[in-house]
Amino acid sequence: MKQEFDLEKYMTNGVENIVKGALKASLSNPKESLFMAKYARSSKKAAALRRNAENAGEHIPAFLIASITSKCNLHCAGCYARANHACHDEEELKQLTQKEWNAVFQEAKEIGIGFILLAGGEPLLRKDVLETAAKIPDILFPVFTNGTLIGEQYIRLFDRHRNLVPILSIEGREEGTDTRRGSGVYEKLLVSMELFHQEGILYGASITVTTENIKEVTSYEFLNQLYHKGCKVVIYVEFVPVTEEAKELAPGEYEREYLNKTLIDIREYYEDMVYISFPGDEKTSGGCLAAGRGFFHINSKGGAEPCPFSPYSDINVRDVALKKVLESRLFVRLREENVLMEDHTGGCILFEKRQLVEKLLNS
Repeated sequence: MKQEFDLEKYMTNGVENIVKGALKASLSNPKESLFMAKYARSSKKAAALRRNAENAGEHIPAFLIASITSKCNLHCAGCYARANHACHDEEELKQLTQKEWNAVFQEAKEIGIGFILLAGGEPLLRKDVLETAAKIPDILFPVFTNGTLIGEQYIRLFDRHRNLVPILSIEGREEGTDTRRGSGVYEKLLVSMELFHQEGILYGASITVTTENIKEVTSYEFLNQLYHKGCKVVIYVEFVPVTEEAKELAPGEYEREYLNKTLIDIREYYEDMVYISFPGDEKTSGGCLAAGRGFFHINSKGGAEPCPFSPYSDINVRDVALKKVLESRLFVRLREENVLMEDHTGGCILFEKRQLVEKLLNS
């Protein structure tokens, strides 16, 4: 019988593998080795808190995605966040304050959430929130950034606080990256990678997978380039089309099967790297992990949503504690009515079934 892929277990083991790799390089990179060894203990403590909650009849997910700002300095082609008005050029007046985000992060630690993915907009535009997150070493904060704002101040921040892990958005080589993100972005990413590598700062790459770049971004030539520049985490995210014209870029059944099979070999080859695929790893983990099943999303205004690709909310962290957020009527109905487990053509099931999600929200 084919064994299901356990995403949470893979992430936990991935942290341990990174620790092993860091320890091997401890003479040249003692900061990373020390932090990763400490974080491994914190990760086990968080897992124990989640197990205890499960035994008491409460399910606590390991992950939280926090969009700490709606503002971004780029206009990437096909940007989902801009298409659904979650991302703007202007400051959003109703965004959570630094103090409010701190309360969210502290509560997340107390209930056993061990990973909080910081997103936006462009999260580096909220240095105040990043500095708050930096003070909570028990949580690993991957920071999903376009990489264009990284300078000396951020190098110092990431160097001092190893629980902040920059994840650079890249679309492949120069042509693909600059076509989607803007002229000159690829070169800025290479500069950022080199700075991280020189300082021994753990970082990763986030890649939007399309029908056009899937072969390139899974090639050993491309991945070896990332590996030799010190990249330790690669996250593949399937492109979600926001227009009819863009549908041809969305991975189909062939591309998803290709990615799943290729990842098996890639994970074996790069033992001291972590490779994650969304939503592919969710599907092979037994269904969508959104709506608190494996993670949930908090938008910049504090609204708790099933995931970033399903921007619907009936509850806000300004009004209730995180545990109450997980009892959101929308979250509960999505889980209990097995919407997360339904068959779908691929990509994000909640995006594909957004009319059903809206019906559940409004009923």
